[in-house]
Amino acid sequence: MPKLERLRADHAPALLAFERENRAYFARSISDRGDAYFTEFASRHRALLAEQDAGVSHFHVVVDEAGELLGRVNLVDAVAGSAVLGYRIGERSAGRGVATAAVAEVCRLAVSAYGLRALTAMTTLDNAASRAVLARSGFTEAGPVDIGGRPGVRFHRRLTASG
Repeated sequence: MPKLERLRADHAPALLAFERENRAYFARSISDRGDAYFTEFASRHRALLAEQDAGVSHFHVVVDEAGELLGRVNLVDAVAGSAVLGYRIGERSAGRGVATAAVAEVCRLAVSAYGLRALTAMTTLDNAASRAVLARSGFTEAGPVDIGGRPGVRFHRRLTASG
């Protein structure tokens, strides 16, 4: 079963390889990160770690039993007891329950490790898989949102002691 690991400096090479391998796949459902993301990856990774150290965000990678990176799950803008959930699972792991398991685990961590009480998430209307993950994970639709010029839906979830 996949597990979450808090983002560390030594994840950088595998994370960059994962993002490169899945770039075209992700671009089919979300805005492309652009070439600068890849050329400036090392400094961006350091900035994410600093943001995490400051407690503003909580970044995780999803790995399998062999340690292979399958995806990432992030809680950003963690202020006043809430945060924004974001996740991306690689194409080879899509449709296997990895996203649902990772979101369930990060919801548990959001309460137990980070003291959060609510999460928000967003996805485009045409991303049925992501919408299904959020629905299975206890999120409810909270209204329309524009995501990079594409119509989307905002989701919300109140957290309890069990996640």
